[in-house]
Amino acid sequence: MRWTPGSANRAFCGPCGESWCRRRPVAGLCAEPVLLSCPAALPPRQIAACVAIPRPASGGVAVSIPAPRIRGVRLLSKLDNFPFQEDPVLERYFKGHKAALTSLDFSSNGKQLATASWDTFLMLWNFKPHARAYRYVGHKDVVTSVQFSPHGNLLASASRDRTVRLWIPDKRGKFSEFKAHTAPVRSVDFSADGQFLATASEDKSIKVWNMYRQRFLYSLYRHTHWVRCAKFSPDGRLIVSCSEDKTIKIWDTTNKQCVNNFSDFIGFANFVDFNPSGTCIASAGSDQTVKVWDIRVNKLLQHYQVHSSGVNCISFHPSGNYLITASSDGTLKILDLLEGRLIYTLQGHTGPVFTVSFSKGGELFASGGADTQVLLWRTNFDELHCKGLNKRNLKRLHFDSPPHLLDVYPRTPHPHEEKVETVEINPKLEVIDLQISTPPVVDILSFDSTTTVSILEQRLTLTEDKLKDCLENQQKLFSAVQQKS
Repeated sequence: MRWTPGSANRAFCGPCGESWCRRRPVAGLCAEPVLLSCPAALPPRQIAACVAIPRPASGGVAVSIPAPRIRGVRLLSKLDNFPFQEDPVLERYFKGHKAALTSLDFSSNGKQLATASWDTFLMLWNFKPHARAYRYVGHKDVVTSVQFSPHGNLLASASRDRTVRLWIPDKRGKFSEFKAHTAPVRSVDFSADGQFLATASEDKSIKVWNMYRQRFLYSLYRHTHWVRCAKFSPDGRLIVSCSEDKTIKIWDTTNKQCVNNFSDFIGFANFVDFNPSGTCIASAGSDQTVKVWDIRVNKLLQHYQVHSSGVNCISFHPSGNYLITASSDGTLKILDLLEGRLIYTLQGHTGPVFTVSFSKGGELFASGGADTQVLLWRTNFDELHCKGLNKRNLKRLHFDSPPHLLDVYPRTPHPHEEKVETVEINPKLEVIDLQISTPPVVDILSFDSTTTVSILEQRLTLTEDKLKDCLENQQKLFSAVQQKS
């Protein structure tokens, strides 16, 4: 079955065709009803159910039918129980910070959102209606980064006051303070198992900490300018970092060495991260670009130039099929990485957008920026749909196809420029059904009730560990000598 609703948006039968419009079929076979939706033919939040035509016999010709003439077409509202997906929708917004937002992160259970700001505070938002928000007071300068631990029992924050803090995300707000960097700290990141924390700083170093013992482990030095971001790979074996020296470096956490280096930038990368499978990294460039690199073969895989100003942050959907970007041009963009194209432009902020993040399940994403607002969005991606896309791309057999994220050996870089058929969404913040945007805020004045890690204490700890290892080795040698004699 083939349906052409008009203009550049074309729809083909999903199982037997090679392309479709931006609202893809989500159910049905060639001889069964297929759900289709196209922005050129239908109002927002509606779909058309059309009767599919059986696949022609061998040697036959597929029949093309204009959408208005399809028999049995009817419009369905969002109240009908059909497994279709809508455009991203602004669900809620929060106001509480007094200055621009710099970072945000969802808890592992998806029930809380932590935000950091230039106002020196962290805030913890609960998604329950009328629930209180907590404001954590303690940092003495801009809070630059915030992240939940994988288990949700800790909240790490970095600040321009040169410290890293670990908070308990509740109304007590107890914290530990790490002091090892000699300049502002730009980012924090937990390993997937929660055992380690990586911090990046303007002192040109990345430091790795043990979370169980809450002590410093080692530093990584190779950057020649401020390090803006450092992230663990999903398996914890690698760390990727970006710096204002216009390089992206890959580090091996086992031997503490730099094992790869990317420097194809006119500007520098503001943010960098691994995709969920750990095979690729994506960077947000000050030169307005988003680049995806395959670290298995060290090649540029995709290159997007869809923003009109610097890109400040990126976030992978948990499926790895989509990437959302935040830019100083005031917009968010959602990229379909499997098709290699821009699919959504989201407008809602009234100034530069500095941070964006998907929830751990991918059903929500949040954004924040210079307008001090936190916007909470619901996605239009579901797990079933993502699995279908993966299966489709695994079956690609054409050698001249552009490289995709699932390619083991990408052939050539994939440059990409903005296309006119993308969908723009500009929600109105006065929507009646948005929940309360300014919940009651409780200030948590925390005091350091645990050990503060200083540089001297780190050196003492390392010396003690080495001494312990020496004594153990001596004991083993002594036992071996005794056994021989």
